[in-house]
Amino acid sequence: MFTGIIETLGIVQGLEKEGGNLHIKIQSEITPELKIDQSVAHNGVCLTVVSKDKMSYTVTAVEETLQKSNLGSMKTGEVVNLERAMVLGSRLDGHLVQGHVDSTASCTQIDEQDGSWYFHFKYQPVNGGVTVEKGSITVDGVSLTVVDSGPDSFSVAIIPYTYQHTRFGQYAIGTVVNLEFDVIGKYVSRLLELRS
Repeated sequence: MFTGIIETLGIVQGLEKEGGNLHIKIQSEITPELKIDQSVAHNGVCLTVVSKDKMSYTVTAVEETLQKSNLGSMKTGEVVNLERAMVLGSRLDGHLVQGHVDSTASCTQIDEQDGSWYFHFKYQPVNGGVTVEKGSITVDGVSLTVVDSGPDSFSVAIIPYTYQHTRFGQYAIGTVVNLEFDVIGKYVSRLLELRS
């Protein structure tokens, strides 16, 4: 379980395909603190540390994860949002994030307004893929509040700190991001679907 508050950025050092799996080697300042079998969210995708050395570690993404997320299109040198699993008993600064990506979205518009930015995204509708104004959404692992909500689109407002300390500062029109919809919204959507 995660909070959607990005802890640090990592850099992709290597990518190795093995059958349907992709081994991803990440360099990060948190590497010395990681342990084998520990969960870390990468652009919002929960992956398990399978090996590590002094400054880098390796995680493995299976084929389903590669199909539902932007991890399959990663390139060496790319920046990745990182968050370690939350610690029970401490503050929950974002919202409950599972690290299970529901789908991807494409950035369709970026507006700068007095030192902040509004990012607009469009996605293919999926079961449980519901956004509501002032509700929560996770974009590449970042916990955010929805500004505008449509049936297949939404926008979020980004403050300078988030812009500078996450991948948002590198987004452009057409950038593909990972989405995790709010878990409560997914359950409500599923219950309504079963009642129909």
